[in-house]
Amino acid sequence: MGETNFGFERVAEREKAARVRGVFDQVAERYDLMNDLMSLGLHRAWKAFTVWLARVRPGERVLDIASGTGDLARALRARGAEVWMSDVNGRMLERGRDRLLDAGGLAPAVQCDAERLPFAAGTFDCVTVAFGLRNMTHKDAALAEMARVLKPGGRLLVLEFSHVWKPLEKAYDWYSFRLLPWLGARVAGSADAYRYLAESIRVHPDQAALAAMLERAGLERVEVFNLSAGVVAVHRGFKLR
Repeated sequence: MGETNFGFERVAEREKAARVRGVFDQVAERYDLMNDLMSLGLHRAWKAFTVWLARVRPGERVLDIASGTGDLARALRARGAEVWMSDVNGRMLERGRDRLLDAGGLAPAVQCDAERLPFAAGTFDCVTVAFGLRNMTHKDAALAEMARVLKPGGRLLVLEFSHVWKPLEKAYDWYSFRLLPWLGARVAGSADAYRYLAESIRVHPDQAALAAMLERAGLERVEVFNLSAGVVAVHRGFKLR
């Protein structure tokens, strides 16, 4: 068993999933409020753009991985898709399911590891993952699983923090390592969880590297859409055969 990154820290691969789960257990109750505060509400536009790029049609089956509190799942279901929610963290998945129910919707919610999806090959027309790939131990394995469960002609969309435009790096670093943990401590009760967030962004593959990973997973016509000067990016790839 090797080592992997948990933020800037190197930990045993077998420990990472539990450490990440602990981070989200700490912040689950204030997760949505923190998203609004730390992105100044922009996360809503990023997710709306991702849903628009997904081009889902009524009746299509969509798997939303790392569904969290269910923002993408609700928006995809509103477009008439049959949405399945999944997350490795039970508390986050419960919040997402409950918010969908409050909105008058219903979707299967499956607690599972994205690196070992419990679905047959070719099950879904579309797979989405928003702000979840960064936390996975074996990203290549997770992307291969996402490609496996796609039908031929299906598409994968990955919305994730990425590498910001270089002239903005210093300001973004100050925000990430000074302001964000301070905000996390006061609003979510955990500076460490948001310090991990900032660190995990820095060790995540950049736009070009992630595009290459999608291609290695068997996806084609891979496109990259930078948003907010590269603070986040959407990667879209198609399973053509």
